[in-house]
Amino acid sequence: MTVRPILVWFRRDLRLADHAALAAAVATAAPVLAVFVLDDTAAGRWRMGGAARWWLHHSLRAHGEAISAVGGRFVLRRGHSADELARLAQETGASAVYCSRGYEPWASVLEREVRERLGADGVEVKRFAGALLHDPDGLVTKAGTPFRMFTPFWRSFAGGVTVARPIAAPRKIVSPQRVPESEDLASWALLPTAPDWAGGLRDAWTAGETAAHARLASFVEERLSAYGRMRDRPDREGTSRLSPHLAFGEISPRQCWWAAKDAAGRASEGDGIETFLKELAWREFSAHLLHHAPDLPDAPFRAEFASFPWREDGVLLRAWQRGTTGYPIVDAGMRELWATGFMHNRVRMIVASFLTKHLLQPWRTGEAWFWDTLVDADLASNAANWQWVAGSGADAAPYFRIFNPIRQGETFDPEGAYVRRWVPELARLPSGAIHAPWEAPADTLAQAGVEIGRTYPGPIVDHGAARKIALGAFATLRG
Repeated sequence: MTVRPILVWFRRDLRLADHAALAAAVATAAPVLAVFVLDDTAAGRWRMGGAARWWLHHSLRAHGEAISAVGGRFVLRRGHSADELARLAQETGASAVYCSRGYEPWASVLEREVRERLGADGVEVKRFAGALLHDPDGLVTKAGTPFRMFTPFWRSFAGGVTVARPIAAPRKIVSPQRVPESEDLASWALLPTAPDWAGGLRDAWTAGETAAHARLASFVEERLSAYGRMRDRPDREGTSRLSPHLAFGEISPRQCWWAAKDAAGRASEGDGIETFLKELAWREFSAHLLHHAPDLPDAPFRAEFASFPWREDGVLLRAWQRGTTGYPIVDAGMRELWATGFMHNRVRMIVASFLTKHLLQPWRTGEAWFWDTLVDADLASNAANWQWVAGSGADAAPYFRIFNPIRQGETFDPEGAYVRRWVPELARLPSGAIHAPWEAPADTLAQAGVEIGRTYPGPIVDHGAARKIALGAFATLRG
């Protein structure tokens, strides 16, 4: 008797290890076919941006090679997921489709549609956990409501959630006798060509599960112990840089969690472990927020912000996007983003505060820019973090917390190394002048070859004046 195969539908979970759906399919002893569907319709306006599509191309290539190495086959299709999965089930005679559960609003809708469509054909659809550390519906307040503040969320999480150990990757995948034709990855045109703006991304990143584990291992070995002290320094290699690997599921949050926990026995680790675990929990908190408030990317979490007097200005927005605001730490961050598809987390907060509070541009415009330019673009984290900085989100920063970009630069990039790397026209300025070059003496500027307004722009807004205007705008919300 022929055993009908199982399709494992991969999405943002492009890994073999700690993949519950894949492990369950292999454990049945049925033939297994790995499938990815490029579906640009289901997500609507939140389809992957340019930088994420670049990463997806390389991640899919690496994932296909990993599947082949254990005897499996990887089929790529493009179109609506329900249609393509139904077609593949018919072509292979599959009995079931296994997948990891998604938590984006469109993912839940799509999973229901796939279940209904394939169920009508007698094909079972089973979902498995794996994208998060804990199911959002199972972690609520004592009153049974979703958490709105991170501190009690973390307290409940740390005190009551057991994170299971990761499961091993399958050693062998048995493929079906009939393997349908796969589309050619290159034909999807996920990589930029005219122009090819991805040179900096290629220099900065290697996608795939193997690269993700190598990055995690080096972080735990070399930087975890100092993470609590160094994570806010963009001029140092103090962070994990795991976010794009997590965003594409090349590594699971459980694997990251336990890599840190297993390092806890080392006396030299200090407070770095707990700080890192809290960062994983913040990612979790953001996903839980999105699950319970699916309009988080589009509407203010705090309803009173619907009437906030934003001042849309294309000229100011373009200066921010291009890194020509005249504030070096802001410009360095925006140029790093454009070049590498990434920005240090402290600098993300600085540039987001500048856009929403100095320039009074809507947080949605910053959210959309990050979505298109970040390799680690994640809907929940992007929306939650932008709203947090803007003041409209859950557990939001107080309205009066308006980052001073000069002080932020002096505090977190004290020698100016980060600015010198990404704003090279200021590289010859001394550290004491690099974060406010317009205030430097004329001879200092001349010796450094800097001419404000010509080689580097002056500030597009005055910090003190912009702060007063922002506070006045926020005051309107309090009546």
